[in-house]
Amino acid sequence: MSFHIIRAVDMQPQPWKNGMGVTREVARFPTDAGSDDFVWRISVAEVNSAAPFSIFPGIDRQIVLLDGDGFTMTLDGKQQHALTTPLEPFAFPGESQVDVAMAGGATRDFNLMVRRAQASGRVEVIAGPGSHVMPSDAVLVFLASGSADTLDGPLSVGDAWQPDTSPIELHEGAVALVARVAPRDQTA
Repeated sequence: MSFHIIRAVDMQPQPWKNGMGVTREVARFPTDAGSDDFVWRISVAEVNSAAPFSIFPGIDRQIVLLDGDGFTMTLDGKQQHALTTPLEPFAFPGESQVDVAMAGGATRDFNLMVRRAQASGRVEVIAGPGSHVMPSDAVLVFLASGSADTLDGPLSVGDAWQPDTSPIELHEGAVALVARVAPRDQTA
């Protein structure tokens, strides 16, 4: 068993911070951090109704629709964004009040949250087939579709891998999300 692979079946459901939805945490850093002191956190949320998002002051967020019809997000009563195209990352500040209008049924989405004062983050999409060496700031690879192989073992849909210097081999039709987090210069 590899400590670098996080299996989808091991991601336990937990309530959103506001109690109005369910998420499955994939990973966080530091691993023993709480919701008020993590540097970064990655989760997969299940959105089943038009519940507002939890507010996370000081956190930059990126969200990616994994499956379902998606929803339209209204940020602070002004800006709208239709999160209806799978695998297209969208960034927004965690302190925004986000209301949701469902486009259809239930959805699942991938979330990267990064504490703004300590780091910056982004999500990139890579597709197979092919071998990919992860950049040094890659903290996690989430397999959104298909299958893949790592030196730590095979990945199935919904599994995640905490990369090292070895490549990931994405098979035909595989798509993965790469969460990249870079520390901010704390000397400024």
